[in-house]
Amino acid sequence: MGSMTWDCGLKYLFSLPPALHQDGVCALRSPDEFSRLEMVQRLAKDGCRFLQNQNYRLPERSAQAQGEAAVRVCLKERGQDVLVLQRVASDRASPQTAGGDDYPSDSSCFAVSDRYVVVSGTPHKILEHLLSDLRLDEHQGAMEGKEAEMLLDDFLLTYLVFMSTNDLCQALLGHYCTKRCRGKEEGKEALYRKRKVLHLVSQWSSLYKDFLREEEHVKLFMKTLYRYVLEDVYEFPTLEKDLKEFQKLLRRRHTVDDYSPHQKNKALFQQLSLRENGVQLRGAHSEQREVMCHVYVSSDSYLSMRVRTTVVAQELLHTVAQRMEKPVEDMVLVAQTYTGEKRVLQPHDCIFSESLALPGRLMACWRDLNEILPPLTDCVELAQRPSRLLGINTWDVSVALTNLDWSLFNSVHEQELVYYTFSRQASSGHTVALEQLLQRCNEVQQWVMSEVLLCPSLGKRVQLLKKFIKIAAHCKAQRNLNSSFAIIMGLNTAAVSRLNQTWEKVPGKFKKLFSELELLTDPSLNHKAYRDAFRKMKPPKIPFMPLLLKDITFIHEGNKTFHDNLVNFEKLHMIADTVRHIRHCQTEQTGSEVAPSDSVDMRSSVHYLHIIDNQQTLFELSHRLEPRA
Repeated sequence: MGSMTWDCGLKYLFSLPPALHQDGVCALRSPDEFSRLEMVQRLAKDGCRFLQNQNYRLPERSAQAQGEAAVRVCLKERGQDVLVLQRVASDRASPQTAGGDDYPSDSSCFAVSDRYVVVSGTPHKILEHLLSDLRLDEHQGAMEGKEAEMLLDDFLLTYLVFMSTNDLCQALLGHYCTKRCRGKEEGKEALYRKRKVLHLVSQWSSLYKDFLREEEHVKLFMKTLYRYVLEDVYEFPTLEKDLKEFQKLLRRRHTVDDYSPHQKNKALFQQLSLRENGVQLRGAHSEQREVMCHVYVSSDSYLSMRVRTTVVAQELLHTVAQRMEKPVEDMVLVAQTYTGEKRVLQPHDCIFSESLALPGRLMACWRDLNEILPPLTDCVELAQRPSRLLGINTWDVSVALTNLDWSLFNSVHEQELVYYTFSRQASSGHTVALEQLLQRCNEVQQWVMSEVLLCPSLGKRVQLLKKFIKIAAHCKAQRNLNSSFAIIMGLNTAAVSRLNQTWEKVPGKFKKLFSELELLTDPSLNHKAYRDAFRKMKPPKIPFMPLLLKDITFIHEGNKTFHDNLVNFEKLHMIADTVRHIRHCQTEQTGSEVAPSDSVDMRSSVHYLHIIDNQQTLFELSHRLEPRA
């Protein structure tokens, strides 16, 4: 066994095949002759087996890797580490024979029974390895092997952590246009490399959808790449199939084939402005967008509603007045900034106009006094306030909650969780759907508290507790753990749980049901009860989003993003694996959807939540209902 070194950057120990002399040193001084990854691949194919160099200081590794004494390969350039790979066992068959003769020899993996996963590296070397590891199925146009598919998915889900989209665009163009001298293999390898880049772009576009559509340099990249492909079709006729797949990404009302070559770039630019599959795009159809809106109806409570971004003041005020059972002609809508400035909105003023872009508060005020309604604790009408929920079927309420939650959850992109975890600044519009779902979860919890504490009658309060327990159970049956958790936590808050006289009158079977639901919220053993129950539920299903974000944050804060200036890809794989949970939960299955059941009262009760957001008010109401003994 001898030590083999490469001046071009690789330093590792090998067990040598018989054809090589013992104790020999091989020096390759032409880095242009082979790419470094291909060099390792070809040596491995010739029979060299990697052995761990005990004198080489490896990057930090997981406990599992240490226990297995996993072999790691380190690639160096100019004396600096640029890529660290780790060998792991693989059960799949050798890709050397799976792909057929159309695959160039340098695209094979290191060994028949082993595969190499990325531990860390520079962004560009990780991308280079990804493209080298990609395998295309000639018949299906898809990657072969779950390992390569996982690496691609990990990279696409998390690349924004370590490189900009513009850097990725430039790198992909560079790989597509790279010229390499390989004699007779030049054409075949160039074609294969171009097809890999196109496949990656296809997966990237499919995964990000409208996240990429708003970035101008992405549009320019797609136009440039499409022009390159059009030019290459004449030299590589087999690219025509990939070209057609690429055209599908750019589809609007017509395909690119409907235009002459000199018109295609113009048509392409227009097609990139729409999201795939006819789904409405933010900005392109802003009147279809909906946002969560707060209108304060007293100094300590607000009405939360989901409205279109084009809603005007008159329409919003009419909804508030109807919900609060106040005459709309006696009220006005006032916009207040955090600096204290107030402006009475005119009937046809758009709520979400540029003039209201600054952070502020919407308030429903009396027209004559131009003052907000009094605090709830001072409201003389509180004793006569009816509870709308008592007259509505609990299953219908749970269906309405689930339908609204599902519309929010299904709009959440996987990338939003990555943005939310790594960005310490404003979301800049990249986490809108996720923030709405989290806000909705928090508001359902507050709504439960508000409904109970705003009910002055003991008998009606008991009925409300029974209603909410049944609604939580129905939400769980509908695989909506987000609302089910929110309701349970709302009933468990101190201001509600202290109402002993009320809870004593709740029938035993409801107390038992509530105890069973409470078990799901038990945080012991890392929320094992919840995880076990949720794992058994078939999709589509809605997870408890705060816990999912907690898992990702735990991975993020417990592991470094960079090791010695190299991207810690092991950490990003763990994050991507957790983020993929969203994809599984959003999977549609025929016959599993909850049938909508709508009524005016039910929709108003669920879509327009009256929420007390002041903790002092909540406890004052609680002690007013049941004073301390």
